[in-house]
Amino acid sequence: MATIDQQFVEYIVKTLVNNPDKVAVERKIDEKGVLLSLTVDPEDVGRVIGKRGVTAQAIRVLLRALGTKQDARFNLKIVNTDEGGEERPAKPAEKPAEVEETAVEEVVEEEEPAETSELAEKTRAELADLDDLDI
Repeated sequence: MATIDQQFVEYIVKTLVNNPDKVAVERKIDEKGVLLSLTVDPEDVGRVIGKRGVTAQAIRVLLRALGTKQDARFNLKIVNTDEGGEERPAKPAEKPAEVEETAVEEVVEEEEPAETSELAEKTRAELADLDDLDI
């Protein structure tokens, strides 16, 4: 029988994916708390993770809120089962470094006033720091 936390994650994820029958949530308890491992159809992994991991992060926030009510610590791991049947943790897709550098070079080549250029450089540096965050 599935626990309330498993049912909660299954309900949310099944409403997001195209293949709800392939959603599975395994529950393990260890010294750090409860670990829920979510497995979905390979074509639905992107839907569950979302752009830059926003959807996965939202699910984790809701799960932690449930954990607060249940006096438990819940963690969610999204498992990507590729076509070879090999399981590995799923991560949000990242842009190739070449694309990012090209876009920055194009903007830098344009003539800008000194004030705007400094602001643009500062903003680029802040955005680069945000891209390095593992969410």
